[in-house]
Amino acid sequence: MDLADIATDDLLAEVQRRMHCMDKPEKRVIMVGPPGSGKGTQSPRLKKEHCLCHLATGDMLRAAVAAKTPLGNEAKQAMDAGGLVSDDIVVGLIAENVKKPECRIGFILDGFPRTVGQAEKLDKMLSHQGHSIDKVLDFEVPDATLVERITGRWIHPGSGRSYHNKFAPPKQEGKDDITGEDLIQRKDDNAETLKKRLEAYHRDTVPVLQHYKDRVAQISADKSADDVAKQIKQAVQQ
Repeated sequence: MDLADIATDDLLAEVQRRMHCMDKPEKRVIMVGPPGSGKGTQSPRLKKEHCLCHLATGDMLRAAVAAKTPLGNEAKQAMDAGGLVSDDIVVGLIAENVKKPECRIGFILDGFPRTVGQAEKLDKMLSHQGHSIDKVLDFEVPDATLVERITGRWIHPGSGRSYHNKFAPPKQEGKDDITGEDLIQRKDDNAETLKKRLEAYHRDTVPVLQHYKDRVAQISADKSADDVAKQIKQAVQQ
């Protein structure tokens, strides 16, 4: 890339970003919470504040499949056969992504691990790289509150940015604030599907919190977005 082709304002912004990130401590964070607990709203804030990369399993899988990497090809074979992508493939994708320059200071893991077995495999991989999880953010929201959140949620498919009709509406109805592109509702964002997902969350994922018990910070995620952000900032700085 020829720097002469990059706008001066963009270059200055990147220099400022790098200077801002120079003195940031390394942080490797997992976000754990039921669907609709606000992880998608808070991850961009945390990413920007601490200069971390955001690793969402769905995004990594789609990127690897599109790039036709070895792991991407394995994942595609599993999905084409109607099966689930194995934990080993997902952990392999995380291992590849955490080596990227944007993950130098650390990362936010969203959507993984969802079981204790996955957590153990993640820990083993990070240990081989000389790292470990620093903080697990437990997004606590009463199940009854989640129905309203889920049924009013809208997503920007390109970035994963999330909005809500009541709690975090876009500036223009049905449009992403940054790109102006259309927002969508996920087909499983309904009360019936939520009930099944919550059952799976309490059965499979809540035990992950016990696995990381000495690194867990409880976040009262039924508060306002700004209040939740303050709780997260305090927890991550500890």
